[in-house]
Amino acid sequence: MSYAEAESKNNSYEICTKSHPPPKLTESLDSSNPCIGIRSAPTVLANESEKATFDSTTTLQTILKSSHRSEQNRLRDKYRHPAQTLQFFGLRPNMTVVELRPGGRWYTEILAPFLAAKGQLIVTNLPDASKPALAFQEKLAANPEVFGKVKVAQINPPNELTLAPDNSVDLVLTFRNIHNWVKAGYDEQVYAAAYKALKPGGILGVEEHRGKADISLQESIKTGYMSEDGVIASVEKAGFKLVGKSEINSNLKDTKDYPGGVWTLPPTLSQGEKDRQRFLAIGESYCMTLKFVKPKAP
Repeated sequence: MSYAEAESKNNSYEICTKSHPPPKLTESLDSSNPCIGIRSAPTVLANESEKATFDSTTTLQTILKSSHRSEQNRLRDKYRHPAQTLQFFGLRPNMTVVELRPGGRWYTEILAPFLAAKGQLIVTNLPDASKPALAFQEKLAANPEVFGKVKVAQINPPNELTLAPDNSVDLVLTFRNIHNWVKAGYDEQVYAAAYKALKPGGILGVEEHRGKADISLQESIKTGYMSEDGVIASVEKAGFKLVGKSEINSNLKDTKDYPGGVWTLPPTLSQGEKDRQRFLAIGESYCMTLKFVKPKAP
């Protein structure tokens, strides 16, 4: 049984707002931050899908309901809160945006049509000879209506990490990648590359599995859960300044102590059928959502 089938069977997309109130946005640490006071966007259910024509008036909510998104991806909206997350990071349709290591293109299929008319989406990919790189390129090429204007920056970390021309990008985004970079030993190089590409005043938006406060580096590498304080310190070491935190992607059901680490939970469900219903009931991991700025010159 697939993740989507299990979700539908359990009707787990029907969220009870009484027992699980909508996640709150935390005020920016910088009083000038324009994202203070953003209200939560409504949950989009799988059966509300509709085909959309994307243009300069396309909204995030229209994109979330579009039929170009698979049922499995739409079912994850209740965990990942894409509209609220992107609004918190300050996404606007006229921006140049870099998405780092988009993997299965979950966010790419939201960002691409939103930026197509007035902005530019740049996604990073591995060298052409690798199977994951080829699979990603094929996915982009298969749907030119959605992905036709997306640019691809070929990277080969840690040595080749040019994301875009220096000081040309408004927003760099990373979703649940940092634990992989830390394990590979080049997280600092990624932050430096993002800093170099961003304009002064540009934003780095981070979503990452949040571990317990006292989690060690070795335990983070093993489980995929990261120390929030550690992530903040590493990013700020590259020159960024933390300007906002949000609890948009919090999940108090996540106890962070599973045999297979974060991959025990959906969507991976690494334990197979063992305790499957329990892990489906927990949902996806508790994620930190952090907003950093590249300071302007004094």
